[in-house]
Amino acid sequence: MKYIDEFRDGEVAQKIAARLRAEVSPDRRYSFMEFCGGHTHAISRYGIEELLPANVRMIHGPGCPVCVLPIGRIDHAISLALERGAIVCTYGDTMRVPASGGLSLIKAKARGADIRMVYSAADSLKIAAENPDREVVFFAIGFETTTPPTALVIREAAARGLANFSVLCCHVLTPSAITHILESPEVRDFGTVPIDGFIGPAHVSIVIGSGPYEHFAEEYRKPVVIAGFEPLDVIQAILMLVRQVNQGRAEVENEFTRAVTTEGNVTAQTLVSEVFELRTTFEWRGLGEVPYSALRIRPAYAAFDAERKFQLDYRPVADNKACECGAILRGVKRPTDCKLFGTVCTPENPMGSCMVSSEGACAAHYSYGRYKDIPVVTA
Repeated sequence: MKYIDEFRDGEVAQKIAARLRAEVSPDRRYSFMEFCGGHTHAISRYGIEELLPANVRMIHGPGCPVCVLPIGRIDHAISLALERGAIVCTYGDTMRVPASGGLSLIKAKARGADIRMVYSAADSLKIAAENPDREVVFFAIGFETTTPPTALVIREAAARGLANFSVLCCHVLTPSAITHILESPEVRDFGTVPIDGFIGPAHVSIVIGSGPYEHFAEEYRKPVVIAGFEPLDVIQAILMLVRQVNQGRAEVENEFTRAVTTEGNVTAQTLVSEVFELRTTFEWRGLGEVPYSALRIRPAYAAFDAERKFQLDYRPVADNKACECGAILRGVKRPTDCKLFGTVCTPENPMGSCMVSSEGACAAHYSYGRYKDIPVVTA
């Protein structure tokens, strides 16, 4: 297949769904986690769950970088703009993530903070060059997919001597989060479902390759199938996971062979290693402190590290007590288990991070699935 519409062929999807129904064991339940928010969005948008057998359940994981961004880090960005007078640049979805005191970046902007939405890390570097008398901070978030562009602008800022530019680094790592989920007592002991396998992220895997997932197959005996974001990619990956479970296998399989290799993008990996190093710990929204799960800027580029430059002292901030995003991000609860969902909390007025990005579990279900929850009334 060469074109996108071929990966959205309804007849082919029905055939794969028929194979699923034929191959699942009726006497067992299957629970698979799609880690990436892009898959969560695709599952909701294309109604993939409607095609699955009743005993196959998809669990939404914490693979939306906006959703896992902790309040304390957003507070840092807001304080840099409101209190330090910096120009803060960031991606669009980050603008609406709820922070302390009822604020968000977009609400801080309404109060007069100079906060700008950019489409790329390079845009923030251009703003720094155009405003030499202002401090410009790029609020960098995302998984391994968006980390190389951040590394590139830091290296370019150093080469150009842009002393007014720095990065507030909140880049996080996929494999560490999966390990944390598997070790989490909330999922292992108190969660209502076990996790039988994972759909591995698409874009992240283009960068890191399929190799890093071998650990989960070997040590935790959890199969991983890396999949693209199109509906046929996802449903085929689910079929591959079912087959592994039925056969007692735990392997890493690559459905997304048109883009993902075993070794990944070595050039991008080398660039990231030059500019960044591992943090010993980092707070994730909904997961708490996760060891070795994020990156910080190396001492060689310390002049461009906003945390060092502005001497920022991180302090965790508790989420809204009524919001269930933490449990949803761990796969313990569904969006509809939250009493705020669809009433107080909507994409226009998000109370929690899962409702902000279109890749968040709550936003995806609100956009494409909430009407399925309404009981059908017959005459």
